[in-house]
Amino acid sequence: MSAERFDRVRAAMAAAGTDVLLLSVGPDLPWLTGYEAMPLERLTMLVVPADGAATLVVPRLEAPRVVEKPDLFAVLPWDETDDPIAVVGGLVGAAPALAVGDKTWARFLVDLQVQLPGASWRKASDITGPIRAVKDEAEIAALRAASHAADRVAAQLQAGQIPLVGRTEAEVSADIGNRLIDEGHHRVNFAIVAAGENAASPHHEPGSRVIRAGEVVLCDFGGTMAAPDGTGYCSDITRCVSIGEPPAEVAEAYAVLLEAQQAAVAAATVGTPCEDVDAVARRIITAAGYGPRFMHRTGHGIGVEEHEDPYVVSGNATALVPGHAFSVEPGIYTSGAWGMRLEDIVVAAAAGPDPLNLTDHSLVVVDG
Repeated sequence: MSAERFDRVRAAMAAAGTDVLLLSVGPDLPWLTGYEAMPLERLTMLVVPADGAATLVVPRLEAPRVVEKPDLFAVLPWDETDDPIAVVGGLVGAAPALAVGDKTWARFLVDLQVQLPGASWRKASDITGPIRAVKDEAEIAALRAASHAADRVAAQLQAGQIPLVGRTEAEVSADIGNRLIDEGHHRVNFAIVAAGENAASPHHEPGSRVIRAGEVVLCDFGGTMAAPDGTGYCSDITRCVSIGEPPAEVAEAYAVLLEAQQAAVAAATVGTPCEDVDAVARRIITAAGYGPRFMHRTGHGIGVEEHEDPYVVSGNATALVPGHAFSVEPGIYTSGAWGMRLEDIVVAAAAGPDPLNLTDHSLVVVDG
């Protein structure tokens, strides 16, 4: 976080005709201030006027967690008997055009709308989204560090250091999560482990299913890792392993998947529309006869959130610019039998696509 971020936000507010930005729980607050609010029934809200000083309204019992930055914002604690909605309303005053954080709880927003009946409202992401989507050098370094940490866990999986056969998906998921923490993440966001037929569900929830020899296991995992300034940046990687030599059908499909993923990464050049990157992967998979089995977008942006702008999907004509960071993750799924996905995080750069994940992309065979 920095004065430069506040300056860019205020410039975007002015361009959008927004008088005050209101940020509660969600990723915008730590991105701008370095403080992540606990998701409590007590209101935390950063009030950012377009032409005035910012104020962080915070429950007094939470105030000790705030690293104060008086050059960026004042801290205004409220007591248990105070009305924080009225406090925020007093700071907003008669400002007519407000933007509120996308993940602000409805209970707070409804009360604020009653407190400020003359105001118009819009999503804060209209202001912050385009700014957050373009990462600066420090953010790219943070994403690279998180990706390399996830790479190390993926390499352990491929080296057979994470036992699979005879363990449940949930047990392997917990193991992967612990290893992410050991490699420097401070939070695990997800650790999908899907064996055999379960891998045909892209967002499968790991459960009591015991992993068996002869199966392909899909592992999609990521977490949040603190950058030097305290802001957390996300990792996200998917690798598949085969416990023993895969059937010919699976090996052939994986060869198509690998070709599609690598071609899409290569296509992610500055100036290329996001939908064109999606189309590259989709054409290869469709030409091989697997088109209906690739049912999701090719990728999503990543930063302080695991999913954010820009989205690599048909219909998104946003052209990539230097600093855009996103996943490239096509998949092929056969209901009732198997599923595979291959995912890297990539940064668009002037010199060409910059993949942040470097772990072996092949369908590695493990003993189990």
